[in-house]
Amino acid sequence: MIAHRLFSLLLCALPLGAQAHEYWIEPLSYQLDAGDRIQAHFKNGEDFKGNSQSFFDRSSTRFDILIDGTPVPVTPRSGDSPALDIALPVEDKLLSVVHETTTSTVTYREWAKFQKFAAHKNFPNAEADHIAAGWSQVKFREIYSRHIKALIAVGNGAGNDSGAGLKTEFVALSNPYADGFDGTMEVMLYLNGAPRPDAQVEVFARAPDDSVDITLHRTDADGKAVIPVSAGHEYLFDSVVLHPAADASAEENAIVWQTYWAALTFAVPE
Repeated sequence: MIAHRLFSLLLCALPLGAQAHEYWIEPLSYQLDAGDRIQAHFKNGEDFKGNSQSFFDRSSTRFDILIDGTPVPVTPRSGDSPALDIALPVEDKLLSVVHETTTSTVTYREWAKFQKFAAHKNFPNAEADHIAAGWSQVKFREIYSRHIKALIAVGNGAGNDSGAGLKTEFVALSNPYADGFDGTMEVMLYLNGAPRPDAQVEVFARAPDDSVDITLHRTDADGKAVIPVSAGHEYLFDSVVLHPAADASAEENAIVWQTYWAALTFAVPE
């Protein structure tokens, strides 16, 4: 047991950039009865599959649960896994779990990897902008932070998601647990509190057999995305902001890019 915990701590102490791309909150159960413990892992991986990450104070700037728009702080101990494990005296509520990380750094040593990343996350001008700025293509760095949410239903899950004031975030306009949910998930995407129009939203849909389907969508001119979802599936919505870092320079190993990652997870009941 001790050896397993030490291995988990070592694994979770690795920089996120050394692992895969997406980072999300994955509840042990998206639907709970009143009195059940609310439990969830931080996950880091690709294609909606990844490693569980323990909670660490040094890598977290915010961790709470919104209930009717009011934040309830979550205060786990460093090393706790699941990262979220709490009992709350609520019933028939939609809970929005909110987490923001500190800034981390990833180093690019291969130009092709940055090209692939920029293309994948739909930043078609990034390569040309990088070259025009005279930044190193041999070794350069990016700083990034994560701004993630999960929707959990207690009882009938009544209520609505609300803005949490994150640097960038999804706000669900639909409640997938509500009676009469029609299979259309509407979300707003924000950056600095303002709607983010014409932005790519990558959607990962995990079926009951654990197969994952990935589709690309875009927000409209008002920052809203309308995405069809299926009963019995779990979902991860992901969107990234990429812009030049402050004090970027042409020196090798300089920090030249900054990214902010928004994620939202939820499930659609059968």
